[in-house]
Amino acid sequence: MILGLLDGRPLPRTALDERLAVLRNGPRSTALPRQGSSEDRQLIRWVAQVLLTEALCEAVAAERELPVTASATAPGPARLDQQAAVELGSITAAAYEGSAAVRAVYDSVTAEVEPSPADVAHYRALTSRPPVTRWHLVLPDGTFEADPDTLPTALAEALRNAPPGEWVTVGPWTALLLATLAVPQDPDPAPALRDAACRAAFVRWLDRERAQRLTLVQGLEHPGDPAQPDNHHRH
Repeated sequence: MILGLLDGRPLPRTALDERLAVLRNGPRSTALPRQGSSEDRQLIRWVAQVLLTEALCEAVAAERELPVTASATAPGPARLDQQAAVELGSITAAAYEGSAAVRAVYDSVTAEVEPSPADVAHYRALTSRPPVTRWHLVLPDGTFEADPDTLPTALAEALRNAPPGEWVTVGPWTALLLATLAVPQDPDPAPALRDAACRAAFVRWLDRERAQRLTLVQGLEHPGDPAQPDNHHRH
């Protein structure tokens, strides 16, 4: 048996058997489905798709002469946050986390992706919030910043009513309101929008490459393929 075909070239199943053995002998083996069950066959299909994605990206990395060795700052597997993993899809996310070649190709494919000014402006319009007020306070033993609503009510009221630069004492508290700061709540959305646009662009690119260069074999179809017999997904 083979794993699949890449550009018409058969890929040996050895890598799949080895990856499955690692999973079944690993610390989370008890969470895996019973071998031979429908769920186990779906797991095998899923792992096969991860390996095919890795093999495809290894070929692309070689074609583009991309460096794929782990860097000194990121020597091990990558870790995606939940949003990124969902946007990439579980198969692509697993391949990205485990393969330096996938990450190198991702960087190459998405190098020129940027959110448009219109997208950034639209996002700001939908999510903008007024600045948060913070007080810069001076105490007898130092200074600090605080949200007025977090201070004792009597002290906050006295500070509001005191002339600028005047110390106030309320009960055990003595303070001076040095400045009122307006702290923006909305960070620059461009980096997050770029990351999301990169993930979407990579998924589109990878779907095209898979369709053009990979041939799946019976028994190792995509787990979501409705034509394969173990796809029992229901809503």
